Amino acid sequence: MNFRISSFCNGGRIPGIYCLGAPGEDGPFQFAANRNPHLEWDDAPKGTKSFAILCVDPYVPSVGDSVNQEGKTVPKDLPRVDFYHWVLVDIPKYIKRIEEGEASTGITAHGKEFGKKPYGVAGINNYTDWFAGDKEMAGDYGDYDGPCPPWNDELIHQYHFKLFALDVESLKLSGSFRGEDVVEAIKGHVLAEAEWVGNYTMNKALL
Repeated sequence: MNFRISSFCNGGRIPGIYCLGAPGEDGPFQFAANRNPHLEWDDAPKGTKSFAILCVDPYVPSVGDSVNQEGKTVPKDLPRVDFYHWVLVDIPKYIKRIEEGEASTGITAHGKEFGKKPYGVAGINNYTDWFAGDKEMAGDYGDYDGPCPPWNDELIHQYHFKLFALDVESLKLSGSFRGEDVVEAIKGHVLAEAEWVGNYTMNKALL
């Protein structure tokens, strides 16, 4: 199965237009365009009935005490956890692409809607947790929201865009399901999988 993202090279830096945050002109952070990249695929195996997409960053700090704190850094050796940026299932088998900006354009305070979309069924991403204590931003963040790693992190983060060809039309997930729910639901149903990886940092010392 062929899977490609024309918006950036496999293994290359993700342009800021596809990110939620970017290094600020007058400070360490500013909001960015937050557009989803263009995804395209073909040559799915015989028997494919639907697709699922996950975008996960496996390098998110497990402890947030030093995250985005002036005079501190997030050390490389800090244990890391998964952070899902895109959770999308039940993509019909006839769909072979998602256009740039189709799932996300701009910052949506309190989150975009999850659920049925023209290109599949969207779950919630982990910004739901990240913004939980922020009155101006708290909510359920559906569909895609792009990279925004800590601007003081010593690690460059990796974003794994994963495509799964499945032998079922629906995973029967609904409501505010998460990336972990998808990982569990696709067990035993994956006919093929492929991924495209991008890198991103907001740490100006690493640019």
